Amino acid sequence: MSTLVTGIAELVTNEPELGEGPLGLLREAALVVADGRVAWVGPAAAAPDADRRVDLGGRAAVPGFVDSHTHLVFAGDRAAEFEARMTGTPYDGGGIATTVTATRAASDAALGDRLRRFAAEARAQGTTTLEVKSGYGLTVADEARSLRVAAEVTPHTTFLGAHVVPPECAGDRDGYVRQVTGPMLAACAQHARWVDVFCEPGSAHAFDGDQARAVLAAGRAAGLGVRVHAGQLGPGPGVLLGVELGAASVDHCTFLTDADVDALAASSTVATLLPGVEFSTRSPYPNARRLLDAGVTVALATDCNPGSCFTSSMPFCIALAVRELGMTPAEALWAATAGGARALQDVSVGRLGVGATADVAVLDAPSFVHLAYRPGVPLASTLDL
Repeated sequence: MSTLVTGIAELVTNEPELGEGPLGLLREAALVVADGRVAWVGPAAAAPDADRRVDLGGRAAVPGFVDSHTHLVFAGDRAAEFEARMTGTPYDGGGIATTVTATRAASDAALGDRLRRFAAEARAQGTTTLEVKSGYGLTVADEARSLRVAAEVTPHTTFLGAHVVPPECAGDRDGYVRQVTGPMLAACAQHARWVDVFCEPGSAHAFDGDQARAVLAAGRAAGLGVRVHAGQLGPGPGVLLGVELGAASVDHCTFLTDADVDALAASSTVATLLPGVEFSTRSPYPNARRLLDAGVTVALATDCNPGSCFTSSMPFCIALAVRELGMTPAEALWAATAGGARALQDVSVGRLGVGATADVAVLDAPSFVHLAYRPGVPLASTLDL
């Protein structure tokens, strides 16, 4: 069964050879979908026949958003922590322990039900690809089950046993790292594609450079790809460590040195920016313009989690990136689609060229610019074909 999608006022393909600029922008366009893949794309006037037709009625279409950084397997609520931050309490990662307690007490069914609700919430706003991390169990059994639950909704699962040091191990941080790199990794590697670590040497809860190196090297030796939380609370060794170890993505990048920017620019590592975190924590925003002007590949993601950023809205993050990070609307959209795909090393998503997965987000607007122009308005939805 083939489907012709027509009536597209503006189509973003992220294939420069197909249209205008880096977005490969086509106007008055159409595409044909067959067997879940894009089979043809081009001007509507030249569209081939298909078994059925879907008319978008003059709306814009873009690749489905690729949210390459989320923490969606958890239980509990931290609204009180958010309220406290709004009255001046700084964010330092310590509240993660509250979520750990609730997550450990929840059943697999409860965690799975909540995860599926969050995934549906994201999909309703145009997100078609999700990465999901563990990190709220912090025991061998709880990290493994978190990843099993995550794998029910996405192939892009990340082992984050080194999220923070759990309270019961606060007096033996190196011993906890040995647990993460030993029995926990052994139990989790089969359920994960990636390994990640929260590298913040100045934090009482996260991991320093040597500890982060041990975690990432062990994960890589177990066959997992590398991701890093780095530069969220202050500058540190995480970015350079990630580049050295061939990380697919270094995430947050709020505080960067010149050496960090130079290393990213000379590598294939993506800098994934998470502006919803800065919005929710009243922290300084990262400088996307600095990265882009240096030639760094930039992605945008939500970091949806119960503490520092409880939004699943990629359109909201796009609007923030344009307003606060120095990105153009085109740069922000590319980062939220093709950029996220690069951060996940998945060439089948984040674009709408021939052969790509037919993940289409439809905007109730004539142009993608409205994603930033009309912030907070539910313009995006996923086209079910």
